[in-house]
Amino acid sequence: MSRFGYTLPVFACGAAIAALHWLRHQQSLAMVTVDLITPVEIAEIPIEQVAGLSATQALGISRSDPGDNLDLTKNTPVWALVEWRTDDGEVVMIKGGEGIGKIQNASDAPAIYGYAQTLLRENLRRLLAPGEKIAVTIILPAGRSLAVRTSNSAFGVVEGLSLLGTTGISQPLSTPDQLEAFRADLAAKASRFSTLVFCIGENGLDLARKLGINPEQLVKTANWLGPMLVAANVLGVKEILLFGYHGKLMKLAGGIFHTHHHLADGRREILTAHCAMVGLPAADIHQVFNSPTAEAALQHLRSLDSQNHSNWVMQIYRAIAETIDLRVAEYIHSHSDQGQGITVAGSVLFDRDREIIIKSQTGCMLLHKLC
Repeated sequence: MSRFGYTLPVFACGAAIAALHWLRHQQSLAMVTVDLITPVEIAEIPIEQVAGLSATQALGISRSDPGDNLDLTKNTPVWALVEWRTDDGEVVMIKGGEGIGKIQNASDAPAIYGYAQTLLRENLRRLLAPGEKIAVTIILPAGRSLAVRTSNSAFGVVEGLSLLGTTGISQPLSTPDQLEAFRADLAAKASRFSTLVFCIGENGLDLARKLGINPEQLVKTANWLGPMLVAANVLGVKEILLFGYHGKLMKLAGGIFHTHHHLADGRREILTAHCAMVGLPAADIHQVFNSPTAEAALQHLRSLDSQNHSNWVMQIYRAIAETIDLRVAEYIHSHSDQGQGITVAGSVLFDRDREIIIKSQTGCMLLHKLC
């Protein structure tokens, strides 16, 4: 069995509780309890260090443990600076310090989302006497350097990591146990529908729902696209719509069917190859190849189209989408029994703003059918 851990907000909350305890009692705690709220469960969080900085400030330090998961935040320090306040603001004020990302389209607000905000406020408010107020600044010392290894910037979060999620339990999406859970969900839905939609993550699931696709036909795959496609074929699913962020889904065009970045990447090589195939000028091919992210490369292509009234984005991404469909068909065929019907797959790729970039020919047909 895989060992489940906790999400980053839980360790931030644990560090904040330890710092607040120091301010009140001038005592260090080796362990604190955190009410996860979702799920209804109490977690015990080890505290690495607590330091009283002044009569009104203390720093708590914990260390992230997401369990048996390929998570780049594993073992990273999580700091919480807690200080007393006397102003008229909210009881628990939450701030993002060094290493916490900023949301570009929200006036650089800290990337501390709903669950993390609720978790911190609910747990800390219970420890305060009437009239007491605190400010909590969450700091991830390694956040800025770790962020360059994520797709955060593709979704408008820069200069650090996000405190996100909807639960305190870390879901080990890269472990075999989680694959079995996805397969079970797939089997249940395959018994009811002949057409299903595969979404790698929450962005795809959210956009698919907003487009009007029946939520009962949505299947989360995380990075296990290859095994899930094979399972769908074995279960007799006739059609699969692959619905994903372009920086993830384009990996399939290179024959990469487990898309976790710890195992394989190849995005810039895949994108560059398709740029060359449709005749993009050499200087721009070089620019695409040296772009730090797939999103940055897309923005460069969009800039070219805007300046020159060209159509590079559509040409290149249409080629990528059709290649994805071809590689998926080859992959399913290579893992199927002779004479078995082959699941038909189409693809839809969207950008960081959850705007659809392109639909393959089959993807367009399936999306029209589903909506």
